[in-house]
Amino acid sequence: MRPTLSVAMIARNEEANLPRTLDSVRWVDEVVIVDSGSVDRTPEIALSYGAKFSFNRDFRGFAPQKNLALDRCTSDWILLLDADEVVSTKLAQEIRETLERPQYDAYWLSRTNLFLDRWIRHGGFYPDRKLRLFKRGTARVVGAEPHGTPQYDGPKGTLKNDLQHYAYPTLELYLEHMNRYSSSGAPGLVERGKTSRSFFAFVGNIFLNPITTFIKNYVFRLGFLDGKQGLLLHLNHSVYVHWKYVKAWEAGRKKK
Repeated sequence: MRPTLSVAMIARNEEANLPRTLDSVRWVDEVVIVDSGSVDRTPEIALSYGAKFSFNRDFRGFAPQKNLALDRCTSDWILLLDADEVVSTKLAQEIRETLERPQYDAYWLSRTNLFLDRWIRHGGFYPDRKLRLFKRGTARVVGAEPHGTPQYDGPKGTLKNDLQHYAYPTLELYLEHMNRYSSSGAPGLVERGKTSRSFFAFVGNIFLNPITTFIKNYVFRLGFLDGKQGLLLHLNHSVYVHWKYVKAWEAGRKKK
């Protein structure tokens, strides 16, 4: 008997991305979407594709929200997607063939990220492997916000074809996301004591850390091979690192 496959997603105001994503998974048995208060056409689009849509205005965090979606899936296997990700034709075929004779209960997917109309292939941003395909009930999403990821302790396989992530088609969207992600990540730094209590720690975190991050990714990880987009990506990623530690420092002062 052919194993069944569910796609699990969370969404909020994703009308620009959702049709492209859902078109790429028309072949699966079930699509489950947990929403967190969309005010655009996201609900209408999801229902038009036959998705099991749950309208939930109480956003509990990325990890808890994704686990809600996992819990509502009923198929043998789950493919966890973001609303701006696309399963290519080759990846779809590989998934179907893999599930016919699975050797593992969970699989890594390589992901390629779009930045200003260029697929980034260097600088530590590729292959960007994510654990996204697994048997229902075997994995849970855990980790600090906003980068919770499915965890499975057993052996894992790796698929060959890429998941396409339409991450940042515009600089404005990238900066908005990095501002939000740095705010979400700051509490985790505070909990781990990364609040720059001494002046030297402060300089290291907000100045030296961003610089070394840029040099590592742009130079040693060959980010310069991605052209102008690569330069812009790594410069602004280092700014994101700066924001994250500054916000942790500010939060630590308020907490104290």
